[in-house]
Amino acid sequence: MARFDRYVLSQLLVVFGFFSLVLIGVQWVNQAVSLFDTLVGDGQTLGVFLEFTALTLPNVIRVVLPVSAFVAAVYVTNRLATESELVVMQATGLSARRLARPVLLFGLIVAVFLTVLMHWLMPASRAQLAERRADIAENITARMLTEGDFLHPARDVTLYIRNITEAGAMEEVFLSDARSGSGRTDYSAAQAVLVPGDEAPKLVMIDGLAQLFDPADRRLATLRFDDLTYDVGALISGRGDRVDTRELGTATLLRAAPEDLDRAGADRAEFHHEAWARLAHPFLAMAGALIGFATLRLGAFSRFGLWRQITGAAVLLVSVQLLNNALAGLALRDAAFAPLAFLPVLAAMGACAAMLWLADRARHGPAAEAP
Repeated sequence: MARFDRYVLSQLLVVFGFFSLVLIGVQWVNQAVSLFDTLVGDGQTLGVFLEFTALTLPNVIRVVLPVSAFVAAVYVTNRLATESELVVMQATGLSARRLARPVLLFGLIVAVFLTVLMHWLMPASRAQLAERRADIAENITARMLTEGDFLHPARDVTLYIRNITEAGAMEEVFLSDARSGSGRTDYSAAQAVLVPGDEAPKLVMIDGLAQLFDPADRRLATLRFDDLTYDVGALISGRGDRVDTRELGTATLLRAAPEDLDRAGADRAEFHHEAWARLAHPFLAMAGALIGFATLRLGAFSRFGLWRQITGAAVLLVSVQLLNNALAGLALRDAAFAPLAFLPVLAAMGACAAMLWLADRARHGPAAEAP
């Protein structure tokens, strides 16, 4: 590698590392705040909170790295241009396409890192995160067995326990369930106990009264019971045997076996869209870096800076992302459109090649293109 290539690549990597750390830190703190409210509110420990925030980190990195690559390319190119370093290199006979070589290598380095992240680290972290969420959700003692407080273990559900004995039995229990939307059922019982079930714990209420209020006709129906079993499985967010497509390996997604489709509750289009999106995402980051460099090579030097080119680079990057989102919608409807995830990459690379060609043509003039 030429000395100039090593110099530019080192500048890109340093700036890329700085912006990545800043953006990852900001995004991570935002997610950590919401996790803190949820986990601490459920009575979890600081160790659980730190574990969850660490497991969300791969997804944060996936979002941040393409942005950091684009910002690094724009920042370094702008600095080299304003300090006339690119002018000196062009004076030695290097074309804009030749000057883009370290940027292309930088984009490939980012793409390799994102490939490892997308195909191995992210599915593993998401699977572990879903498993830990299920474990915590199934531990309903921290969420429900709190005496003397009105609790809301789920939306439109209220639970009150006056006292909990040393044996774990609950005394004077009140439970209000309005999730159906067509009415509200209130349960009150002298005692209640939690017993294990096949899929989720059951709340067995003893010696109580159930009251069903129908707002349509404003009538109240009551039912006394000696014992009644209430399924609390709907109050916890355990996932059972279901998995998310983002937790599966890329090979599994491309294969889309019937048993995997049933386990995820998804269709073949969702599987193929997720797989091809993983394959294309790293190259979108590389294309973003080249967009940042190529756009800034257009136009003549100005003492007021390259703000027009920087704005144009941002607009072009947003346009590529909009195209990517539109094609994602098509892929989710029909699995045959999934390979089109590479179309935004090809469009961005074609635009970069055209801009570099225009930059060389503007520098040398039309006559220089003749043999």
